Amino acid sequence: MVELTLVRHGQAQTGATDEKSYDQLSPLGRDQAQWLARHFADTDRGFDHVISGTLNRQRDTAAAICDALDLTLQQDVRLNEMDYFGLADSLNQTHALPIPDDRASFIAHVPQVLTAWEAGNIHSHLESFDAFQTRIGDMIALAEGLGGRVLLVTSGGVIGMAMRQLLWLEVQVYANVMLQIHNTSVHRYVKAGDHLVLDAFNAIPHLERADRAAARTYI
Repeated sequence: MVELTLVRHGQAQTGATDEKSYDQLSPLGRDQAQWLARHFADTDRGFDHVISGTLNRQRDTAAAICDALDLTLQQDVRLNEMDYFGLADSLNQTHALPIPDDRASFIAHVPQVLTAWEAGNIHSHLESFDAFQTRIGDMIALAEGLGGRVLLVTSGGVIGMAMRQLLWLEVQVYANVMLQIHNTSVHRYVKAGDHLVLDAFNAIPHLERADRAAARTYI
């Protein structure tokens, strides 16, 4: 049996303009992580392996889940997010594309960034689109090879890229997927024959209560 579950980290520091400032869970992000951890515990959702990226927001979200389930956390840098701030800054410098400061402008910005990135229209010192795609593919293969139930705690761009690869999505669709990924959402693939197939997308059972409606965040 192979079951691969991807979870996005809790809300980070919304409004930050660089990676260092962004890479901390907000108070709400910590609550989201704790609520998801309790949901996994209450529903007896066990995992054979838990792996997170090395970013603070990913690691801290995964740690909350591991604490609730009494599991050991592993880390792998290949689960780290794309350098969105670097990509945005590159396009701002070369194409005068403003860096977004709210969700509305972010919705317009993401497809432009991904399209330019795939085309190679970014500074050469940044990770290329192909390199990002390759490392996410490597992580999917690693998780699939481990067998059993594998939890990967990561970021929206990674989750979207995994979906792009497994469902053969075009870049514009990949961008649309990224825009809708909730903080601490659950995405699951199961092995059917020789392939991983989508079993759940963007699930937030721990946030479905009416009193947590305001806790359903994208950024």
